[in-house]
Amino acid sequence: MIRSLLVAAVSLAVVSTAQAQTDTAQSNAAGEARVRAILRTTPLIDGHNDLPWSLRQEHGNDPYAVDLATDLTATGLHTDIPRLRTGGVGAQLWSVYVPAALPPTEAARETFEQIDTVRRIVAAHPDAFELATTADDIVRIHRAGKIASLMGMEGGYSIDDSLGLLRQFHEAGARYMTLTHSKTTTWADSATDAPKWGGLNPFGEAVVREMNRLGMMVDLSHVSEETMLDALRVSDAPVIFSHSSARAVTGHPRNVPDIVLRLMPEDGGIVMVTFVPGFINETVRAWSADRAAEDARLKAMNPGAPDAVTAGLAGWTQAHPIPRAAVSDLLAHIQHVRDVAGIDHVGLGGDFDGIDALPEGITGVDAYPAILAALMQAGWTEADIRKIAGENMLRVMRAVEAVAASKAGERPGMAVNTPL
Repeated sequence: MIRSLLVAAVSLAVVSTAQAQTDTAQSNAAGEARVRAILRTTPLIDGHNDLPWSLRQEHGNDPYAVDLATDLTATGLHTDIPRLRTGGVGAQLWSVYVPAALPPTEAARETFEQIDTVRRIVAAHPDAFELATTADDIVRIHRAGKIASLMGMEGGYSIDDSLGLLRQFHEAGARYMTLTHSKTTTWADSATDAPKWGGLNPFGEAVVREMNRLGMMVDLSHVSEETMLDALRVSDAPVIFSHSSARAVTGHPRNVPDIVLRLMPEDGGIVMVTFVPGFINETVRAWSADRAAEDARLKAMNPGAPDAVTAGLAGWTQAHPIPRAAVSDLLAHIQHVRDVAGIDHVGLGGDFDGIDALPEGITGVDAYPAILAALMQAGWTEADIRKIAGENMLRVMRAVEAVAASKAGERPGMAVNTPL
């Protein structure tokens, strides 16, 4: 008798668990369907995608080397047209990144090559992509059923201390510039390098003013807190963070501190929350810091022996497996930015194809409906989802364009960098 009762209880528990899983799956599917309906009329705008760099590194800068019209999950790429469609992406800001270690003149040339790569991606798939430079372009292209393709420079070293080059990058289609990348430049301090200027030097301020005149968004991802504050002070137009998260949640210097988040309502700008595990999960951040310290130790112990360093680091990594971030970590950052800066100042900037690992449950650009559905399940309204998906970014772009229109009569900047 007791055994029969136990069997019945176990059976009931199994059935209950299976039913709960079915109910959850159905609820998730319904939520994602609701999000996709929203994204049919509101373009989801992703602030940062490194597919052009992945093509350069792995495929000789040839957009025909992989078939973007097919699902490329098995190749390790995060981005392809089917997954962009599934993800409801209406506009993509493609990063035209080149490394900070390059000499500035070489960086300038290679950034123009990356702009050419984006143009060739678009030309290779005219049924899916169309180049855009304005907010109105995004709306028009999205209504036509295509993915609006814009470009953002990542690293102010590419202008080689030349406002003339800055203007040419804008003319070529670049619509934002991240003032630094991983290294401090000759005019702006980076978040991940030793400071030199206490933020922006006078030429850096001139760069920001010229970007305002051109209608080029000032991107503060990668810059130091002091650079953030200087740019907010100098810029007449709203700023953006194309791919950053919240420092109060994960203490990475690449993230945005609350002191800056609180300035977003006055500035009118937007923080596009990124998915980088080390930026959204404190355990992953600490693991990455420990690994970097071990790398530095091994290099000091083995000067001129890179193979020994590589082997040693592989052994350390095997002994210390990388932890994983979760979608819940990402949601915590999104919610924090909303709580501190406000619903009008949060967006999405995945950094797909710019990172090796992604949070568990995310494999590519098709993840957005599930993420937005999770926010709705947490109490976000349809109006909130429209704002984070694209309305906030469209508002920022229109404000930047309006500032440029107001400066149409001003002469181009002629500042020269004279670092101390």
